[in-house]
Amino acid sequence: MDVSDIVLSPAPADVVRRQYLASAAGDLEALRATLAPDVEWTEMAGFPLAGTYRTPDGVTSNVMEALAGEWDDWTAHDDTYVVDGENVVVLARYTAINKATRKAIDVRVAHHFVVRGGLIVRFEQFVDTALVREAMAD
Repeated sequence: MDVSDIVLSPAPADVVRRQYLASAAGDLEALRATLAPDVEWTEMAGFPLAGTYRTPDGVTSNVMEALAGEWDDWTAHDDTYVVDGENVVVLARYTAINKATRKAIDVRVAHHFVVRGGLIVRFEQFVDTALVREAMAD
């Protein structure tokens, strides 16, 4: 499914789903369109890109573009959504192959999004960082 085929619904789960589809398609413009201008995007401590990034451009350059630089076929596969008002928790998994080591990952992850006014205002990642780092080590 193409990102442009999704109805531009402001419902929190729909906004989050558009973000995953844009990410999987490598469509950073569409991904930025799901993010609030003052978004706070937090990658978990211990993750290679740990930290909090702000602004749509800050998120895509420091997270998505950085992942593409170190991994082949980095994909977040969203499978279960739990929605409570503006809060969306997604259970998913990451798959990718590290460019330096050629080691693959297939690791479970949970993402917590806060969506207001049809835009993601906050994101927090929960992942087994040891599995990701293991794939990066020789």
